[in-house]
Amino acid sequence: MQAAPSFLTRSGPLARLALFAFAAMMPFFAANAARADFRVCNGTQNLVGVAIGYRAKDGWITEGWWQVPATTCATLIEGELQSRYYYLYAEDAARGGRWTGDVQMCVAENEFKITGVNDCYARGYQKMGFKEYDTGRQGSWMVQLSDTPGTQESPN
Repeated sequence: MQAAPSFLTRSGPLARLALFAFAAMMPFFAANAARADFRVCNGTQNLVGVAIGYRAKDGWITEGWWQVPATTCATLIEGELQSRYYYLYAEDAARGGRWTGDVQMCVAENEFKITGVNDCYARGYQKMGFKEYDTGRQGSWMVQLSDTPGTQESPN
């Protein structure tokens, strides 16, 4: 069995302060560990369909559709993020609005997981423009979709 750190075995004011600081920080460590993922939050009043793209060992992958109801969030990738760049495409189910970008990737009409971004039409898929998000290698990331121009993004 390993000995307790010395600041835990002392009973002076400095030891109590260190123990208090350690205990006060524990919720932050636990919260950050639990939230390591890629999330999309829908700040609109309509249902939004979301697809994500990313680079994996086997090449480019696109996945969809997550149905994100109004004013809720969905986790698209669970756990610590492995890539620096992720790509997102979303559609407003009621009004037909879209959140797009310049990176062309494959999507399908129904639920999908597609390997590769080339020859989308020849393989029976559609091609859509995804927006690139540079996570800066953060362990987690959140994108906020809103009705106003300029989708917001942030590390979690």
